[in-house]
Amino acid sequence: MAYNEELASRIQLALKLFPKSTLEDFQEKKMFGGLAFLYKGKMTVGIIKNDLMVRVPADKMNDVLSKNHVRPMDFTKKPLKEFIYVSEEGFKTEEQLQQWIELGLEHAMRKLNIY
Repeated sequence: MAYNEELASRIQLALKLFPKSTLEDFQEKKMFGGLAFLYKGKMTVGIIKNDLMVRVPADKMNDVLSKNHVRPMDFTKKPLKEFIYVSEEGFKTEEQLQQWIELGLEHAMRKLNIY
């Protein structure tokens, strides 16, 4: 198992809560040995094994890294800029998962200058 398929299903379901116009701009892509969800080509969230991977706006990184169950994404043995991992305890509820998805979407929209 390269990634948690149950978490993938939860993300797919959560994305359906967005307006159709937003939903149509999401795509799934295998990346980093897992599954990533991109918005207009920009990575938002993804799954590596059982961890949620989230792209975070630079100005929010310090605050986000201070949260429980969050750590820098160190896929290359070195922290990647604006990427974090969230362990399973950090997205147990659908509300928690939705907050992480919205944070990843915020990052993508800022990069696209539409936020």
